[in-house]
Amino acid sequence: MSQPIHALHHGSGPRQVVFLHGLFGQGKNFSTVAKALADELGDVTVHLLDLPNHGHSAWTVDLSYPQLADQIATWMHTHTGSVARGRGATLLGHSMGGKVAMLVALRHPELVQRLVVADISPGQSTGVSAFAPYIEAMRAIDLERLTARSQADEALRSAVPSATVRGFLLQNLRRIPGDHGPAQWRWQMNLDLLAEQLPAIGGWPDEEFTPWPGPVLWLAGQDSDYITDADRPLMRSLFPQVRLVTIKNAGHWVHAEQPAAFVAVVKAFLSPA
Repeated sequence: MSQPIHALHHGSGPRQVVFLHGLFGQGKNFSTVAKALADELGDVTVHLLDLPNHGHSAWTVDLSYPQLADQIATWMHTHTGSVARGRGATLLGHSMGGKVAMLVALRHPELVQRLVVADISPGQSTGVSAFAPYIEAMRAIDLERLTARSQADEALRSAVPSATVRGFLLQNLRRIPGDHGPAQWRWQMNLDLLAEQLPAIGGWPDEEFTPWPGPVLWLAGQDSDYITDADRPLMRSLFPQVRLVTIKNAGHWVHAEQPAAFVAVVKAFLSPA
């Protein structure tokens, strides 16, 4: 059964680190990074969340970034205990999750002590349009007739030529026991809602925000075009203490393509001066 917000946890230290994945992702995508951070830092508890409409988290009837940020803030109030201890958590978000993380800091500043934003900017993200054919290809698969995951892989091949990306998408395809019959294949993602709201996912709320004054690590993949020079003024106006670090030989999925470098940079950011 879906949970309002599903989470995995690594480590048991007093400092709280919360990871938010990108579109079509799941919290477990960060498991390798989370385990490394928990082991190497020693004093952190790392929480890997499934955003609503993804993974094992519940589906919603609508979707917006303010709504997502408030849902994550509610989870953090309940589960991290950071506010009660008088300190915020470190919040790390990639892509869509990075936009959610930024909005949590802007809308609920008391919850966040440090912020890591991975390969995304506030404002319009044109790269999200590339995901539209993926959604249509996934929706076009006849799940009732599907007998093997390999069939789904083949059905996606023309729209998603990269085997790596197909594998990333297909991790969301699950065989679920039927109520009164054989198991059925189902997408864990709310594909209909994500397709409908794709323009909003690529956008940014039209609101005035008070700048968030805490330390921000802004990570970019050297081979990605999700962060440009034109994004810097808005990012700095919202987060005056931002520091941009570019990771070499990495594209948009920087944490998956260069996990050792990703862990090293985040570890240095979280380590005491």
